[in-house]
Amino acid sequence: MSISNATAGAAYVAIVDYGMGNLRSVATAVQSAATDSDLEVRITANPQEVLNAQRVVLPGQGAMADCVAELDRSGLRDAVLHAAANKPLFGVCVGMQMLLDHSEEGDTPGLGLVAGQVKRFQLAGQLQSDGSRFKVPQMGWNQVRHISALGQSHPIFEGVDNNAYFYFVHSFYAEPLRAEDCAASAHYGEWFCAAVARDNLFATQFHPEKSSKQGLTLYRNFLHWTP
Repeated sequence: MSISNATAGAAYVAIVDYGMGNLRSVATAVQSAATDSDLEVRITANPQEVLNAQRVVLPGQGAMADCVAELDRSGLRDAVLHAAANKPLFGVCVGMQMLLDHSEEGDTPGLGLVAGQVKRFQLAGQLQSDGSRFKVPQMGWNQVRHISALGQSHPIFEGVDNNAYFYFVHSFYAEPLRAEDCAASAHYGEWFCAAVARDNLFATQFHPEKSSKQGLTLYRNFLHWTP
C-alpha cells in the first residue's frame, strides 16, 4: 500500500490530481482506510493510470467553474468519465457537485452523470437556534441523516450511526432530479442533499478525510464496495 511508490501490476485506487483537490489529506485518509485491503493508493495526473485503476476518488475544492476548467485542461475529463461508467468512483465536495448537470456557481455545466442542479444556499435573514444568523459558507460539523423512513441506507454508510457528524465547507449544494439519487441529507437552514449515489457512483458534499473515524469508515466501505 503506497501513496507515491507504485508497484508494477498492483491493484490500486487512483486519487485524481487535476490541481483542485485536497489531495494529500484525501490520500492519507484513504491509505489509512486501506489497511485491510490489497489496494495501493496513488495520487495521479496520468489519464492512463485513472483508466487502469480499480477504483477512483475525485476530490474537489474551490469554485466549480475552476474545477471543471482544470479537469479539462489537465486532459483527465475523458478518463474520469470512463471511470464513472465502469468502476466505483467516490466524489468529494466539488468532486460531487461536478457529477451533476449544472451549477449556479458561475453558470457552470457539470459532467452530467447525475441529473440535477447545484444551488447556492439562500439563508439571508434566517436565524439559528442560538439566535445567530446562518453564515454562508457552512463551515464546520453537521449531522448527516442516511437512513430512510423505510430503514434503508446505502452500503457505504454501513457501520456509521444515523445522524453522525461530518465536516462541511460549502456555499453550494447538490439537488438531484431524482429523489432516489440522494443517499443522505443534512439540515442547514433547510434540508439539502449531503450525499449522492447512483449505480457505481457515490459522492459526498462533506469531507470524509476531515471527519474522524466515521469518514474513514466511508472510505473503508468504498474500498470493499461491489456496486
